[in-house]
Amino acid sequence: MKMMKQMISSMLFFFLLTGLAACGSDDTDTSEEPDNAEEEAGEQKEDESSGGESSEEADSESSKDTLTMGQINWAENIAVTNMWKVILEDQGYDVELNNLDMGTTMAAVAEGGLDISLEVWLPIQDASYVEEYGDDINFSDEVWYENAKVGLVVPEYMEEINSIEDLNDHAEEFNGEITGFDPGAGTMEVTEDLIEEYDLDFELLPSSEPAMLEEINQAVQNEEPIVAPLWSPHRVFSQHDLKYLEDPKNTYGDSEQIHHATREGFAEDYPELDEWFKNWKMEDDAIGELMVEVNEAEEPIDGAEKWVEENQDLVNEWIE
Repeated sequence: MKMMKQMISSMLFFFLLTGLAACGSDDTDTSEEPDNAEEEAGEQKEDESSGGESSEEADSESSKDTLTMGQINWAENIAVTNMWKVILEDQGYDVELNNLDMGTTMAAVAEGGLDISLEVWLPIQDASYVEEYGDDINFSDEVWYENAKVGLVVPEYMEEINSIEDLNDHAEEFNGEITGFDPGAGTMEVTEDLIEEYDLDFELLPSSEPAMLEEINQAVQNEEPIVAPLWSPHRVFSQHDLKYLEDPKNTYGDSEQIHHATREGFAEDYPELDEWFKNWKMEDDAIGELMVEVNEAEEPIDGAEKWVEENQDLVNEWIE
């Protein structure tokens, strides 16, 4: 037993000496690092003094022309954001699209996290955002699309329903449901107000625009009842026979205009681009063709590229 203890003690002593030697080796390596760091710093100083850019300056220069743009998952928004990405990148800018809902987009523009949002519906649908962020966002006075329309729609084959006031008499046919899209969208908020104003026995079900469109597709194919908030311009009207319900209380307004919005300081940072966006105007044919190209392409950017190439004269009116 005594011999065993002595052997264990000897082994422990050996390992202790080995560990100390290893620590000593690490300390030696570490002590050499400052010399290397000083040499690298000296080389960097020489580069800078000879006219070379520091990495910080290079990063600043490369990010100066990178634009961040909010993209909302709506057909016309996907179309115009990809269109402007193509136009701006053709002019030498880098464009980053951030897929967000409307509420998050507006908050991000207000905080300076996004440079621009291309779609603000006024005077009714997005009025709440103007009220909330009017001091922090530049909402353009210029309009890129006139006479937009918003309202509740049903298929044409629902002949007995032509007004919002007709809905309660047919609530059971719809299971008391209005098929909605993105929560936080201005039109969804106005639709909630409309339910109260007309005292409808309906619930607004939020989802997403693609999900809402699929519900409409399925309902029309089976000739089933469906009611949903929609807007023009929208490609769905070229796919199905839908009708807007009369709105006697004018809750949705007569017509809407589509504006763009930029962060504070955008016009000073990008005066040329600020003018381009203010010059931007689209008619029904142009926006309709753009949405079709984007929707039918394998990738939205491919459809946008094709449309820009075929409509360069119109694009030049905006950027020249």
